[in-house]
Amino acid sequence: MEYKPIRKVVSGNYAAAYAVKHARVEVVAAYPITPQTSIIEKIAEFLANGEVENLEYVPVESEHSAMAACIGASAAGARVFTATSAQGLALMHEMLHWASGARLPVVMVDVNRAMAPPWSVWDDQTDSLAQRDTGWMQFYAENNQEVYDGVLMAFKVAETVNLPAMVVESAFILSHTYDVVEMIPQELVDEFLPPRKPLYTLTDFDNPIAVGALGTPADYYEFRYKIQKAMEKAKEVIRDVGKEFGEKFGRDYSQMIELYRTEDADFVFMGMGSLMGTVKQAVDVLREEGYKVGAAKVRWFRPFPKEELYELAKNVEGIAVLDRNYSFGMEGILFTEAKGALYNTKAKPLMKNYIVGLGGRDFTVSDVRKIAENMKAIIEKGELDVEVDWYHLKR
Repeated sequence: MEYKPIRKVVSGNYAAAYAVKHARVEVVAAYPITPQTSIIEKIAEFLANGEVENLEYVPVESEHSAMAACIGASAAGARVFTATSAQGLALMHEMLHWASGARLPVVMVDVNRAMAPPWSVWDDQTDSLAQRDTGWMQFYAENNQEVYDGVLMAFKVAETVNLPAMVVESAFILSHTYDVVEMIPQELVDEFLPPRKPLYTLTDFDNPIAVGALGTPADYYEFRYKIQKAMEKAKEVIRDVGKEFGEKFGRDYSQMIELYRTEDADFVFMGMGSLMGTVKQAVDVLREEGYKVGAAKVRWFRPFPKEELYELAKNVEGIAVLDRNYSFGMEGILFTEAKGALYNTKAKPLMKNYIVGLGGRDFTVSDVRKIAENMKAIIEKGELDVEVDWYHLKR
């Protein structure tokens, strides 16, 4: 069947809901929280209108229970989805470990929202990045199209390596903002994403197994190692699935770090999510002004693409790492990861961390220009002024 996209003007949340529909998800368990709510509302609408087949929606009293229900359904062999934000994701934290430890390919959309207090419903990546050690893969979407594509690819990757996956989008900037999204006809989605073949199922009564039993000191260590090996394998699977997606549908995701105008760049801006759309626009403006600058968008934060980062870092003089998050007592989380990934390599670009956009504060092309001016001065001098710049701080 020839690919002819179905174009719809939808929000990022609706793009996620349509991807769930097209993925033929069998169980959805979720609890509403702003700005995630409209994902679940749209899925419920599909269900009420008879637009989805064999979908069971499980209403629960909390996000902790939502993930517990997802774990049970996935262990029974179903294709499972949930969504949440901020405090809801924090409440899920215990059960996130259970999903990865039981090797269950649950897919979740986290709509990035700043953690309280003070209360905020606006964009901030700290909620998802605080879960980086739970054994979940993490994909960060720049726009609504990538939300839709990311959910479909996440199911395929997760079900191949038997690890859960999180697709992350920005609160309101994507979740409630409408844009054109090219959707894939159901027949072609079915070819790309066939029915799940579970690693095990609790409903196979001829082959009973125990899940979540006691791991003694003689056994526990190896279980942790297997999760790490699955994460390492996931890099290859992500690239293969991203390449296949590009060949079938014209949008290539074979690189875990998307490079933009970096070929002859003196320095690059590196970041994740929707803010990288602003950065790309700024790069075009700065290029016209004579700056040799590019952008490096980290698509997959887990597993971390250290090999691709090295190939980039060895060819530039500086990297401005843009973090819409913070790890208190240290620095921006992406900055820490990037420095650590390059520490034992020969690539030694000057790296500076810019903390931007916390709690939804606007990050504009003008801001990128100011950062470019600062990075240019740093490279000319050959040393940092400060390592971490709270760029948006009111002074």
